[in-house]
Amino acid sequence: MSAEDLNAEAWTVYGRRQLNRGYVPPVPERLEWAPWKGVGPGAEILGDITGKRVLDIGSGAGHQAVHLARTHGARVTAIELSLTQHQRATGAYAGTPGVRFVHGDVADHLRTGEPFDAAYAIGSLAFADPRRVLPALRDGLRPGAPLVLSLLHTDLHGNGPSTTVAPREQTIILRDDPPLPTRMWVLAPQLWEDLLTEHGFRVEAIDLLRPLDGDNPVVQQLIRARRLPDRPTRVFSRPRTTRPPKPHAAIGVGAIVLGDEGVLLGRHRRGTLELPGGTVEAGESLETTVIRELAEETGLIARPDDVTLLGTLVDHVEHVVRVTVGALVSAWRGRPAIQPDESVGDWAWYPLDRLPDGLFVCSAQILTAWRPDLPIDHPPAHFTPYAPRTAPSATPVRGGSW
Repeated sequence: MSAEDLNAEAWTVYGRRQLNRGYVPPVPERLEWAPWKGVGPGAEILGDITGKRVLDIGSGAGHQAVHLARTHGARVTAIELSLTQHQRATGAYAGTPGVRFVHGDVADHLRTGEPFDAAYAIGSLAFADPRRVLPALRDGLRPGAPLVLSLLHTDLHGNGPSTTVAPREQTIILRDDPPLPTRMWVLAPQLWEDLLTEHGFRVEAIDLLRPLDGDNPVVQQLIRARRLPDRPTRVFSRPRTTRPPKPHAAIGVGAIVLGDEGVLLGRHRRGTLELPGGTVEAGESLETTVIRELAEETGLIARPDDVTLLGTLVDHVEHVVRVTVGALVSAWRGRPAIQPDESVGDWAWYPLDRLPDGLFVCSAQILTAWRPDLPIDHPPAHFTPYAPRTAPSATPVRGGSW
């Protein structure tokens, strides 16, 4: 049996017991969001509902709906899944002006009528799967309409809310009768906020209501949310074909690490000298690539704030476009060292005025893009700076620790 079916059966038994007793709660003088009178706000948090269409979700015996109609002039639809609870309400309050009692599932009902101006649930929404009901509420409320929910936070045993969106075992307790097993979504406030946000609501406040009796461990959440305006129709893109594109470009990064003794260069196994760097991997930002390649090749550790992207260099090798992004690393931790399984090693510092021959083309292009005064010859590349080009300075940017 599903959690929602179990809960429906429990409330049917509960309603039958109350019908057998002939008990119907009186219409309250104010809207009560918790089991304790006078705790928390009243109907004012729904806003001005005079003449407005208001949905009471899981209306039970119907007394709260009657209060809103009589005292606040609302036009209330009180919907209840349990037939016996519905019978309690209609037996006591049928014909009340401004109230319509409906037996059925709230999600199904919301698909059939015009949107409501406000909705509320006092203790009832925790008995339904929020991922099923919240989308229906979003579609069944007008943009800007308030949604106010009273929900269990801490139970009689002192158990606090769950941190996962899943039902858990709880009980309905009725004096002089055996408890009724249920499975409720007793969720932490942040989870409720995440769910409401996901399904088109903005959460305005979440309050915890506690009884005046300090020995009672029960705590209720009171969530005030509002249905967000409809978004404009979004325009979606689509690929030209389901086949992957033919590779036609390569993108990589090169990092200028400048210390007291000069710029850091390593020797590739093929003999060229080059800056730390490498190929951008899928899903990486350029700064992340710089940090990763620096650590993998040299062992130096840098942070995102230590990386300044200089710009893009575009050239080509045969028919493949090559895009290289230069970066300046202003601070790092550690000492450069040969790393296992890397193709570049023998890291050393080279003064800018005595750079060696045999620089890798991309490294040479990055260095002259950063410092056009450096006497380095290399094939041309088109450079687009991301920020004003760093002016030559007698004082180099130095690495540091953090």
